[in-house]
Amino acid sequence: MLFTCIRIFAARIVDVTLGTVRTVFFVKGKTIEPFFIAFFEVLVWYIVAREALNTTGNTAFIAISYAGGYATGTYIGSFISNHFIKGVVGLQVIPKKDSVKLVDIIRKKGFAVSIIPLKDDFEGNDKDMLYIQVNNNKLKMITNIIKKYDTDAFVVVNETKLVHNGLLK
Repeated sequence: MLFTCIRIFAARIVDVTLGTVRTVFFVKGKTIEPFFIAFFEVLVWYIVAREALNTTGNTAFIAISYAGGYATGTYIGSFISNHFIKGVVGLQVIPKKDSVKLVDIIRKKGFAVSIIPLKDDFEGNDKDMLYIQVNNNKLKMITNIIKKYDTDAFVVVNETKLVHNGLLK
């Protein structure tokens, strides 16, 4: 029974990790990678689901193994997606402090910044919005730069599906 639980747990990790990675590729506009990943994901799922449903032992341990593998696979798949699948994110930053100095700091670190003038109708003053595109592995670096200079800056981060031309770091 213990060996069966371990097999189910491990197989669920594999199929859910594959499913998470497949979803990230699909959202990023890829089509070939999700096609192949889906085949192996469902193959593993079918084998483990069949084994789990045909086990005659204590079903509580089987269910816990199944659910634990699912949760662990979600975590691992997210980790892989965040650290190994390349992507681009866009930052929209509205600084509370002087935007000229922040732009200078960001550019000295090698990032490209576009400045869009804004009119704040609520507070009645003019502001700038900084628009920055970076590779997702540089997101933490750029947000740390912004926070270090201006802890009150309003920052929005969005996944970017496609970028043509421009400077990316």
